[in-house]
Amino acid sequence: MPKIVVFYDGACPGCVRDRAWYQKHAGQGVQVEWLDINGRDDELRALGIEPRAALLELHVQDEQGQILRALPAYQLLLSRLPGYRWLGWLIGLPLIRSILSWLYRHWVRHRLAREGRL
Repeated sequence: MPKIVVFYDGACPGCVRDRAWYQKHAGQGVQVEWLDINGRDDELRALGIEPRAALLELHVQDEQGQILRALPAYQLLLSRLPGYRWLGWLIGLPLIRSILSWLYRHWVRHRLAREGRL
């Protein structure tokens, strides 16, 4: 299976825990590269990702080099986990997607403000 790249906030304990969870549940052949966004502003910009946006939303680069963000990024990541593809489909449903997007944005902004990084 071709590799995807997940851009995550390595300074966020919850994000690090999420990464460990994904890695634990990934089956053999699941190719995911995890890239900590901290200190990589130039690399992010070269890919068309604004560093501030990378803090506020999950970004994933698919096999073709396309950058997905927010819930579509989570859907792609979940589609690679055996037994969790259904969850990727579920979070893509319009009403659920809207609610989860709002909750995620609120949680991230609150966390970054609390940490003094927003």
